[in-house]
Amino acid sequence: MLLPMFTVNDEAVGPHLPGAGALADHERLVLEARDVTFDWAKLPFHYVPGEPFTTHMLNVLHLLLPAGEEFFVDLFKQALPLIKDDQLRLDVQGFIGQEAMHSQAHTGVQEYFAANGIDVTPFTDQMNWLFGKLLGDRPRWSVRRQHSWLLERVALVSAIEHYTAILGEWILNTPQHDAIGTDPVMLDMLRWHGAEEVEHRSLVYDVYQHVCGNYFIRAFSMFMTAPLFVGWWIAGARYLMAQDPTIDIKWRWRDWLRAARAYLLPGPWTLLVTVPIRYMRPSHHPSGEASTQMAVDYLEFSPAAKAARERARLHGKSGGPDASRGITSSQEPAGKANVR
Repeated sequence: MLLPMFTVNDEAVGPHLPGAGALADHERLVLEARDVTFDWAKLPFHYVPGEPFTTHMLNVLHLLLPAGEEFFVDLFKQALPLIKDDQLRLDVQGFIGQEAMHSQAHTGVQEYFAANGIDVTPFTDQMNWLFGKLLGDRPRWSVRRQHSWLLERVALVSAIEHYTAILGEWILNTPQHDAIGTDPVMLDMLRWHGAEEVEHRSLVYDVYQHVCGNYFIRAFSMFMTAPLFVGWWIAGARYLMAQDPTIDIKWRWRDWLRAARAYLLPGPWTLLVTVPIRYMRPSHHPSGEASTQMAVDYLEFSPAAKAARERARLHGKSGGPDASRGITSSQEPAGKANVR
């Protein structure tokens, strides 16, 4: 079996095998909102060389995620009073800090699009409507119905976070982008985000289990999320390709299948079938997905994360601007990697 391997600044980084620096089971992973910055001044427009389709499929993440992550922040601020476990409440405070930083980083790429003559606001406006209006608060509803709506939305976020963790695991595990020469700054941005999604992959699920735990609501949330998530992703890629003045090609399923076979994108079967089925198993827990060790390893070598640590050190802080809201991975079963 081939072990996944990625490179950072020409240094090979791969998974730690058991007994080779593996994290102790009894330790807890303390996460922090890393104050990362990215310079897009030299970013090629098609930063996956010779792959405008793959580039725009990845670009959709910069359009989809900011509005969603702002929604997560607002929602979990509302959910905090419902959480009676002190450690889980601390975890949520840190999750809020990380998601706020993710939204800020992706918004920076949207500014890059604007500077290159690509107006993404027709699509991002739809995302703002989806998360701000359709999934927004209902102040005119009864207190009881507002409470139920809050729990339903926590279940929805749990399903979305399952997707982001799987995507995070995927981008960490694929060396093909290194081999093809994908822009290292963009690749670092995607892997930094992916690693943090793997770090806190259990948190929202654990919150949902704590405040509700109804299996049928959880399963229905994924049943609804899977086609919508993939549908919006496709719609975003179609839009970006239509706006790209340098190409005259349309979005095609065959191109997605080709990119998936080349390990440049996760495949449609994985996103539409495999991921939802795994999540809807009654015995599912997110800690069974991905590798905490690989995420921690990448964040040790990530240029953006290293620069954030250095800035924090120079300013006499232990982490980024939200480090005081640092989070810990919650309730991973024995055998899973946890650190402090």
